Amino acid sequence: MRVGIIGAMKEEIEYFLKQGTSFTEEKKAHLTLYKGSWHEHEVVITRCGVGKVNAAVTTQILIDLYNVEAILFTGVAGALAPSLEVGDLVVSTACIEHDLDASPLGFKRGEVPMFNGPSTFPADEKLVSLSYEAAKDLNVSAVMKGIVLSGDQFIADWDQVNELREMFEGACVEMEGAAVGHAAMVNNVPFVILRSISDKANGEAAGSFTTFVEESAERSAKIVEQMLSRM
Repeated sequence: MRVGIIGAMKEEIEYFLKQGTSFTEEKKAHLTLYKGSWHEHEVVITRCGVGKVNAAVTTQILIDLYNVEAILFTGVAGALAPSLEVGDLVVSTACIEHDLDASPLGFKRGEVPMFNGPSTFPADEKLVSLSYEAAKDLNVSAVMKGIVLSGDQFIADWDQVNELREMFEGACVEMEGAAVGHAAMVNNVPFVILRSISDKANGEAAGSFTTFVEESAERSAKIVEQMLSRM
């Protein structure tokens, strides 16, 4: 299988590039893409950059130019579900763009206006199950299947946490996953988002993120590796 692996930041793809596998580098748009064979799959690994536009552009490039058959997004997120702690993992069942708001026109918040398709982007069930079992086998402290919320905002406020959790029933919040899901869905390419919790999305989020981002990103990447070995 030809698999696209995306992280938003360098910390989120460094683990893959340290494994000793020989990758060739290519440049496309703003991306450096690493191509190679890993666990008997063709892989294309890249850092998309932060934010939904970067994530959507990268997903389309992987689909159009590299013909990937599945997309795995790996990285970190802020917790919304009260039970989640730093180091826990969320496997996306679906993604929603929480900052999309055309409510003055009569649309629900998070709904894509005048779009011929759903506004909640479901992850591939097989990839979800594979991710969940891989995380369990690696003894991640806690693993939750849930909705991943995405927006071009770093959430660091309890009021916003409560609002997002209540409005969308989100498990975690980040800045790219729903854009990956949106682009993958319209191209009929299966995807899953894996997010290791780096902070609680509260007033201490910035400090927690800085402290735990590398550790959390590597944990998520190891689960991707475990998935590849099973696919």
